[in-house]
Amino acid sequence: MARNKTRSVSVGPVTIGGGAPIAVQSMAATKTQDIEATVRQVELLQQAGADLVRIAVDSRKDVEALAEVRARTTATLSVDLQENYRLATIVAPHVNKIRYNPGHLWHHERDKPVRDKVAFIAETAEANDCALRVGVNCGSVDPVQIEAHGDDDVGAMVASALEHCEILDSIGFERYVVSLKDSDWRKVVEGNRRFASQRPDVPLHLGVTEAGMLPEGEIKTRLAFEQLVPEGIGDTVRVSLTLPFEDKGTEIEAGRRILADIESGRFRSMPTVLDDGLNIISCPSCSRVENEAFIELAQDVRKITAWAKQHDVTIAVMGCRVNGPGETDDADLGLWCGPVAVNLKRGPELVGSFPYDEVLEHLQRELEEIVEERATA
Repeated sequence: MARNKTRSVSVGPVTIGGGAPIAVQSMAATKTQDIEATVRQVELLQQAGADLVRIAVDSRKDVEALAEVRARTTATLSVDLQENYRLATIVAPHVNKIRYNPGHLWHHERDKPVRDKVAFIAETAEANDCALRVGVNCGSVDPVQIEAHGDDDVGAMVASALEHCEILDSIGFERYVVSLKDSDWRKVVEGNRRFASQRPDVPLHLGVTEAGMLPEGEIKTRLAFEQLVPEGIGDTVRVSLTLPFEDKGTEIEAGRRILADIESGRFRSMPTVLDDGLNIISCPSCSRVENEAFIELAQDVRKITAWAKQHDVTIAVMGCRVNGPGETDDADLGLWCGPVAVNLKRGPELVGSFPYDEVLEHLQRELEEIVEERATA
């Protein structure tokens, strides 16, 4: 397959871009501070064929655990800085790549110019032989870009990515990749096409965020990859699935299966398969999940809403406070899960916060109202 001539970015022993094989990666789904479980999951992902494994840190205790994980594995590690970019200085010595979210970066220390924060991360990465990923998500783009682009949320996402590329280039840091993700595979395709047309030199990390459960999650991801990869777009991929923690290796298997099919000319795309009917979005079971009951909840949501499969309703089930509040806004009904309760939303409005064992009855009631209102209309 023809590939965009992106520059080569080294991430430990792995090369992303520059014509290297497309790298397949995943993210540890365990609590980072649970060192035994995290090391075991990293090993399971390696055994499944992961080129990179990402771990989330959100506190100094997470970083202490990360250091122990690093000491016990030879895996190529990436880290997600979450909302505290200043942790980069103590994280960088233990990893090969750092991912930051421009939207989260904008919200942290708002009195400080974004350029200064990016420079801090880049200088830290440079000093510690780390690569960077500029990870932009439609659901968490900074408000300046959202206001500038109005209803064009894909445009806001692309503009954010381009802005951060310009900042990194201006300070002389070129060892970075970019990701532009959404739970809607169409927006993933559109966003990556737009970006690649303007910056064909920058390696791209492809993925449909919160793709959901099997088989729908793999189908959504396949739809995006089967359009982008044959066009030469994409240098590393992740398939984000809601899975039991023991089964995270399935993400790697699915990614390699999709890429092998594309390379062999075996395309299975059905562009209209997700146009109509009930659409359940759920995030991958990563280390940010604050209550493992989230996974069972997502599966139960699918079961109890099956009756509405012919209705054009989107339900989003998010596992943490990082992506939950913003990325449920565009859904008809959204659930974002905390440690002991689930926040139920109808569009951007909060319906209420309910215990895990009670939220489903409230969700069912809201879904019935939506279906009835639309039928009446």
